[in-house]
Order: sequence, then structure tokens, then C-alpha cells
Amino acid sequence: MMKRKKIFRCGRLPSEFFNRPTLSVAKELLGKIMVYGKYAGVITETEAYIGQDDPACHAARGKTPRNSVMFGPAGVSYVYFIYGMYHCLNFVTEEEGKAAAVLIRGLMLLEPSQEHLNGPGKLCRHLGITCEHNGLDLGQSEFFYVKDSPLSPPFEATPRIGIRQGQDKLWRFVVKKEKQK
Repeated sequence: MMKRKKIFRCGRLPSEFFNRPTLSVAKELLGKIMVYGKYAGVITETEAYIGQDDPACHAARGKTPRNSVMFGPAGVSYVYFIYGMYHCLNFVTEEEGKAAAVLIRGLMLLEPSQEHLNGPGKLCRHLGITCEHNGLDLGQSEFFYVKDSPLSPPFEATPRIGIRQGQDKLWRFVVKKEKQK
């Protein structure tokens, strides 16, 4: 991996980055740097959820108070609570009115310590992300945003995890682990 100093000189991703096809955003977020308060880490795993034609997407049944952020502008956080115990972080994608988002499933922390947060519930719990962080504009927030990075890691596409419908779609993207020599 590249030296931290070089990575952290890269600029914040603009909302235009997120205002594109969700599958492209989900793949291209791999290797980007997510910053949340004192934490910074490389995104290592994502899942795409695309609108009302995706049975696993929260928007499959239309707009509700819970999922209304997904119908808004791209580049906004969508945080929800599941199973009465876990928060999950997503970034809204595509044009306003088309509900789509990318779930952030994995993060390799760089600051303040190196730790792999594998799983959306574990990630949110460790960082302290809750429903209070729902609807934040990543382009305007001073403490929560995504930075570009020169990293372009190889990845694999697999079925999404923890869903009953839409398992046929290979919309989970995971950075390939380096083989030990």
C-alpha cells in the first residue's frame, strides 16, 4: 500500500462522483478514503442497491419516511437501523428521484490505528455512526466525507450478503486479499 502522507493529500470527492450509475460508484469507491471525525480508512467492501426494480433495495416498495433520503441528491449519507441492534451506512447515488445507494461493508482503518472493520454493523458501531448521521451531505460536512486516492485495488464481484431476494445479482464488491509469499 502507498504511504499515508501521499494518500491524504488527495482531495474530497465531489457530489458528481456519486451522481452516476450505482454499480460504477460501488466499484470505484474501493480504495477511496472515508473520513469520519478522527477516523480515516480505505474502503474495502461495498454493495449496490438500485431502485424499485431491485427487490433487496429499501426503495423496492416506494418512498417511505425511512428511505426518503435515498430519493434525494447524490453524495448524501443514508443510515438505517436493522435487527434492533445495528446501523448501516450507505452513500446515495444517481440523480435525484431515483432511489439508489451503496452500502459500505468494509473499511481498513489508517487512523488512529490499523484495524479492518469487516461488516456494516461492526463498522458503524466502531466509528459511532448512528441514525443521527442520516442525510449528511458528504460534500459539505467538515467531519464526514470521502477522499480520492491513487489506489485502484483488484476486486471480485459476489452475491450480496444478508438478503432474501435479489441474490442472483453480483453487486457486492470486495478488494482481493494479497497472497502471502
